[in-house]
Amino acid sequence: MSKAKTYHGACLCGAIRFIATGPALNPHSCSCTLCQRHSGALTQAWVEFPRDSVRWVGSGGPPATWRSSAFSSRAFCPNCGSTLGAIDDQPTVALVLGVFDAPRGKELAPLTHSYVSKRPRWWKVMSAQLAR
Repeated sequence: MSKAKTYHGACLCGAIRFIATGPALNPHSCSCTLCQRHSGALTQAWVEFPRDSVRWVGSGGPPATWRSSAFSSRAFCPNCGSTLGAIDDQPTVALVLGVFDAPRGKELAPLTHSYVSKRPRWWKVMSAQLAR
């Protein structure tokens, strides 16, 4: 039997740390207004894990949350304010890729993009320029 992959990450100040185990589910990016305001970025990249596969191991304990919709709460560090992800009512924790210690694994690459219409028109131009 193969060993489940383990992912580590933290907020900017390091008080909130996590260990997520298992397959990374539903890697995606999103440009909805909630994601934009939560992250301060035009697009946010996410990956999901079952809630019981995520352990909050830093000295700050679990992140603070703010109820952002009828089904989810946004998670952040109350000390430094870093965005960590979202904790859904269903047993899902969605973590933003920018807080992972090693976010470049192929299995974390977004496969879909939600709310494409909220992206700026120049988004593809910038992506093409950066690829050179």
